[in-house]
Amino acid sequence: MSSELSDSAVSPPTGAGESTSGPSRRTVIATGAAVGGVMVAGGTFLADAEEAAATVAAPSSRVSLTVNGTRRTVTVDNRTSLLDLLREHLELTGSKKGCNAGACGACTVLIDGQRVNSCLTLAVRLEGAEVTTIEGLAKGDKLHPLQQAFVDEDAFQCGYCTPGQIMSGVGCIQEGHTSSPEEIREYMSGNVCRCGCYVKIVRAVEQTAARK
Repeated sequence: MSSELSDSAVSPPTGAGESTSGPSRRTVIATGAAVGGVMVAGGTFLADAEEAAATVAAPSSRVSLTVNGTRRTVTVDNRTSLLDLLREHLELTGSKKGCNAGACGACTVLIDGQRVNSCLTLAVRLEGAEVTTIEGLAKGDKLHPLQQAFVDEDAFQCGYCTPGQIMSGVGCIQEGHTSSPEEIREYMSGNVCRCGCYVKIVRAVEQTAARK
């Protein structure tokens, strides 16, 4: 029996100038890569579009409040904290963003005379409220008595916590919690000074309360 194949059983090789009836392997691979790229790009575009739509659709509200004696009306994202409203919308940067979690007191301000952590307070809940920040304490070039006491007692070093310390001290004095150094320390314990100026801070608050 012959093991040779007949000429009709073997397909002749394709020449350089000839073309086949179906797409080549290279064409199939290139086409697949192009389609895949379009799908990925399309998915990315859709994701970006959805994110942009979500950002645009974020609920906002109009709020009017008095800040340092001036009536201010702004429209803000409902998630905006009072601290961010003050710093980013009203350009009152005296109140500092420390921990942004209500643990350090650097952002302390007065709302209707009560001291609060502005980083934990939603701006949209303050319709009609009166807010006092460190910028609102001085009367022109004349410092508030507690501000002057901080200078006289050298009650700060880096100064980052100082605005919050002073605002908390003003609140502490108004609340009447200044009968002793121990009471002052207790009622100002939410204000952290990483430089360790606590003794001088307490002394400044104590002296200001005594002069009131």
